Amino acid sequence: MDIQAVLFDLDFTLAKPGPDLGPEGYQRLGRRFGLELDPALYRDARTKAVEGLHKHPDFRHDEEIWVAFTERIIRGMGGNTDRAYDAAVEMTKAWEHAHNFDLFDDALPVLDHLREHGLKLGLVSNTGRDVDEFLAHHSIRVDAALSSRVHGKVKPHPTIFQAVLDRLGVPAERAAMVGDSPEDDLEGARGLGMQAFLVDRENAYPDAEDRLPDLFALPAALGLAVI
Repeated sequence: MDIQAVLFDLDFTLAKPGPDLGPEGYQRLGRRFGLELDPALYRDARTKAVEGLHKHPDFRHDEEIWVAFTERIIRGMGGNTDRAYDAAVEMTKAWEHAHNFDLFDDALPVLDHLREHGLKLGLVSNTGRDVDEFLAHHSIRVDAALSSRVHGKVKPHPTIFQAVLDRLGVPAERAAMVGDSPEDDLEGARGLGMQAFLVDRENAYPDAEDRLPDLFALPAALGLAVI
């Protein structure tokens, strides 16, 4: 592959939610709103919330979609009251802060390795947070970064990928996308003519094409020396 640039998703690809955004974090936040949420119900509640997540037909970025998504999680964890919406607003705001996230152990080493091989690096994320502040907080160096809040469209809309590629000065056929969502990351990038790789850390898609168990497998997939 004659790849000149690699674009990355952010959440669940380079970074993971910290404790305050996890099951116990929901429980602590719920108590502030008089809700007793059960952490044991978090995984099932989130899975059902994902299944009910619907983007705008025109893929417009809308923060209220994520508030509704979070509210479904809270109700699914036992907070099925009128305070669920208020708690969801507060939790959605917590997702905007860089200090509430941790990087995966493979993120920085792999990014540095790709840069050493002369590849340009980009970031494209469906988020309302300030990605530049996030990158600075976690010492992540990329050549271009864009959030759906700034761009106005969410992945898999092709224009958000193209906007980052334009900043990098690299055509789609010379770029690869790496992310954890088959729809948002892979289908969106491939629709534009990019190569795409699925980071499947929890083995949720064992038969997926171009599947990577972690980022350490990416250099070899790109035909580079392994770390």
